[in-house]
Amino acid sequence: LANQSQILTNQDEIESRADSIKNQTDKLAGETPGEGTTAADWQTAEADVVSIGASGVRNKIHDLTVSIHNLVGTQVTARLYKTVNGGERKVYEQRYDTTIDPPGLPIVNGSWAIHGVLRVTLQSNDAADNGKAVDYDYMLEAM
Repeated sequence: LANQSQILTNQDEIESRADSIKNQTDKLAGETPGEGTTAADWQTAEADVVSIGASGVRNKIHDLTVSIHNLVGTQVTARLYKTVNGGERKVYEQRYDTTIDPPGLPIVNGSWAIHGVLRVTLQSNDAADNGKAVDYDYMLEAM
């Protein structure tokens, strides 16, 4: 009887470990893609496009594409901000020349681990862009 009890305990432990492994491998499928549209005054000052992630939550961001096809400015600057040791810091900035760069901007093209909110902003050099819609699309994987 003691031997049978030990077998059941071992079986419960194996099932628990299998469930733990399944939980981790299920994350590889990724979260539901994030997509949407934001309208803002892009030339007045940099404006938020989207905030990705949540405070205290670990993710891998594999792709972030921003579409500026509605904007007419010749210079569009993308910036990314995240919390570093309790304070929000700019961690990325790139200026795009819309006369030569494509309308779909690959802001994140690869994997990047984040453990909080990643804030995405844009700024245009043309007042005609104020109020225009900017599309975005991103892929996350829970860690």
